[in-house]
Amino acid sequence: MSEMQDYKSRLSDPNSRKLGTFSYLPQMDSDQLRKQIQYIVNNGWNPAIEHTEPKQATSNFWYMWKLPMFGETDVDRILGEIELCKKANPGNHVRLIGYDNIKQSQGANMVVYRAPIEV
Repeated sequence: MSEMQDYKSRLSDPNSRKLGTFSYLPQMDSDQLRKQIQYIVNNGWNPAIEHTEPKQATSNFWYMWKLPMFGETDVDRILGEIELCKKANPGNHVRLIGYDNIKQSQGANMVVYRAPIEV
């Protein structure tokens, strides 16, 4: 078995902070993001977009971008809303959530845009 890797994430270094499971992986390209959105849609989950300032990213509270997209199945429309959120909030991180209305929980949660962090 290979040795476990230590991720040097520290509060003192905002650029090192991890924001969910996907943040330990390389940044998703547009095709990979599209597949994740399709996964949310295929599971019947309701997509929602949130954003926050990088210094507040570890907080439980992120700002909601519009209302959740109840019943939305068009991947391009969801991608379009992500882009609108990024343009309206250029200094903020943006995340996509897939709400599972049966289990009343989040089925998916991923940061889809990390804003540049000013130190």
